[in-house]
Amino acid sequence: MQISPSILAADFANLEQELRRVSNADWAHVDVMDAHFVPNLTLGLPVVEALLRVSPIPLDAHLMIEDPDRWAPLYAEAGCQSVTFHIEAARHPRRLARTLRAAGARACMALKPETSFTPYEPLLADLDMVLVMTVEPGFGGQSFMVDQMPKVRQVREAIKRHGGEIWVQVDGGVSATTIEQCAEAGADVFVAGSAVYGAEDAAAAIEELRALVSTHVH
Repeated sequence: MQISPSILAADFANLEQELRRVSNADWAHVDVMDAHFVPNLTLGLPVVEALLRVSPIPLDAHLMIEDPDRWAPLYAEAGCQSVTFHIEAARHPRRLARTLRAAGARACMALKPETSFTPYEPLLADLDMVLVMTVEPGFGGQSFMVDQMPKVRQVREAIKRHGGEIWVQVDGGVSATTIEQCAEAGADVFVAGSAVYGAEDAAAAIEELRALVSTHVH
């Protein structure tokens, strides 16, 4: 059970300090948005390269961008240990996943809330993680979509059939009140933004989330 705080909820003027606040987490989740695939603009490769130089924990880059076939490998090459592309934007997802792995990153496919997992189940052989979005991608602080739990369950069951160690990540509205539902449905990597960075003690918030899901095993 891994906790990946989203720096989308952090203070962008003090990102090095904000990464230190979550140094007990498993990952730092970095939301890259291009104002095309989603209606928001956050940060890109130069900022991610700077974060890689100072982060005490590995970076999990979530690319909410158009043309990930072209751009995603650059994040892997820069040193992000996990790179997530959106299946809705990828033209050649299998080739892209293999390219990410060859560059040393974990390859992850993300699904928007309205995107069905079923057509993409055959890609599992080339993936290390599947991200089920529990909000519409684009902005932090949105409410959790409980109607995505059946999809999380579906992904977990497909992984059991397929075999191999593939993680299931949830991102959006994950907090102390929703994280257990996600774990019960089959998630094992939890992206939390406001729930961690909105707390006075971010490290304690991470430990609280971890404790809530520590008894769940998939």
